[in-house]
This record gives sequence, structure tokens and C-alpha cells, in this order.
Amino acid sequence: MVGGSGFIGRHLVASLAAAGIRVVVPARRRERAKHLILLPTVDVIQADVMAPGVLERLCAGKQAVYNLVGVLHSRRGRRDERGPNDYGPDFARVHVELPQAIVAACRATGVRRLIHLSALNASPTAPSEYLRSKGIGEQAVLAAEDLDVTVFRPSVVFGPEDAFLNRFATLARFSPVFAVPCAQARFQPVYVGDVARALHFALEEPEARGKTYELCGPRPYTMKQLVEAVCAMTGRRRVIFGLSERLSYLQAWLLEHLPGKLMTRDNYRSMRLPSTCEGQFPFRLQPQALEAVAPAYLAPSGPRERYPQLRWRARR
Repeated sequence: MVGGSGFIGRHLVASLAAAGIRVVVPARRRERAKHLILLPTVDVIQADVMAPGVLERLCAGKQAVYNLVGVLHSRRGRRDERGPNDYGPDFARVHVELPQAIVAACRATGVRRLIHLSALNASPTAPSEYLRSKGIGEQAVLAAEDLDVTVFRPSVVFGPEDAFLNRFATLARFSPVFAVPCAQARFQPVYVGDVARALHFALEEPEARGKTYELCGPRPYTMKQLVEAVCAMTGRRRVIFGLSERLSYLQAWLLEHLPGKLMTRDNYRSMRLPSTCEGQFPFRLQPQALEAVAPAYLAPSGPRERYPQLRWRARR
């Protein structure tokens, strides 16, 4: 499983291990995946999947491959040209070259089953570098007609360690005023556990082969509604107002040049498209509502209540 040590991957690995399925997880630094080492049937291997021959060795003798790798930010690409292949080098390496290399490794080793995690609105003609690169990588996977491919396109994913709702909660903790960029941007957040269930289910579902599925939660929200919900869940009263399009772009430009990159202009461009779904959640699974899950990890708690959360984050 490429990307098995990440946010979504660790939930999927745990689900597969609980079902007794053997999983191999490559990681550039094995200690960063130590939370997976103790799981039964899981092998964590220190490896650089982009190095020549590594993917072929990892795929040899396997029945299926998952690709869950993705990055939200990239170093500067050819930003002034805005051509269909205009994206930064990190997006190119992770979202385009890696899926192509995985397809080649599957063919070389006889692995027919490939499950690929893309993104909602991924397209070679999308307005952002992130979505364009995701779209081209997705096309490369779907073009492999000799493989049994399933592609998943989730909206923004939330869960105990997400970089989305937790970020809002942190900002609300330190600031009495919340200036929301792209306040009317629409999302349909999906719980990480439901994403993992769908990815696991697809492995054993013959009808999933050759299909593309969108993954969304039960209801859509605007960005401003999500910030308001997080403030309510954390018990913090804050002055919340939305920024205009021009001020949102200016804020993204400023944050792009600060450490941590809370937001970039590429994120701003991604939010120009609604991250929502029209169809039902696949495989007759029922996705959990944000209000039913998020308060458990966002709500303020005392030392006794925080202890289990700290243990979870430490993988103990």
C-alpha cells in the first residue's frame, strides 16, 4: 500500500489488518510508520518508492496495490503559462509520475488489481495545479485497461488527525476574530473511517473494477458554515465574517509566503469548484455526519478526557 502511513492510509491499514489481510506498507522513514508495525499482518518496509526497481520489488507476488499518496502543496511550477500540464514539481512527481510508475510496476509483476485515490474535481483542465496534476494521474490509471482499476474521488476528509477542522479549531483558539476566505466555497466533508471502509470494500467487490466513485458525507456546507460549526463544537464564541474574492486571494498570497502554508493561491483556485457529490455513497454504505463525529475530537476536555486522545496520537 503506497501511502499507507498517511492520514487515510493508517485507517485503511487497520481495517485490512482486522480482516486478516496481509499488508505491505513502504515508508521513506520506518519510524514514521511505527504506529502500524504492531498491527497483525502488517509489514512496514523502509523504501523510496520512486527509486528505480523499488516498486517492482514491492509489487512482486502481491494480489492488489493501493495508491493513496497525495500532497496539498508544491514548489513553484510554470505559474504564468497556465497550460494543461502546468503544475509544480512536487505535484508532478507525486500525482503524475508515481501513478504512472505504479501502473508500470503492476504490469511488470502481473498484479491486475489497482485501487487509486484521486480527488473530487480532479481534471487536466481544472483551475488549480493540485487538481490538474491529480486529474492527469487519474487519467494514467484509468487508461490502463489491462488492469482492474478502481478510482475514488473524495471531498475533503475529516477525522481525529485531519488538517482541516483541527486547523480551524487551532485558529479559533487563539483569535477572537475569524476572517474566512472563500466563505461561500462549498464542501461535503467525508469521515476518514467511511473512506477507509469504501476502499476496503472495493478490494473484495468484483463490480467495483473499472469504476470511479465519488465520496462525500451526508450534507454540504459552505466554508463559513464549517468554521461556525467548529467554533460551536469547541465552545468558543468568535466574530466570524467572510472575505471578498479579492481579499481571499490576497490572504492566500500572504499565507503562501509564511511557514506552514496555511493556505496558498492554488488552494484558493481549487475552492472555485464546489467539492460536493450528486450521487449516493457507494456500496450501500451510510456515511457518518460531521456533527456525529467531530465533537468527539474537537470539543475541549479536561486532563482525564484528554489522556485517551494523547494515547491515540502517540499510537499507544
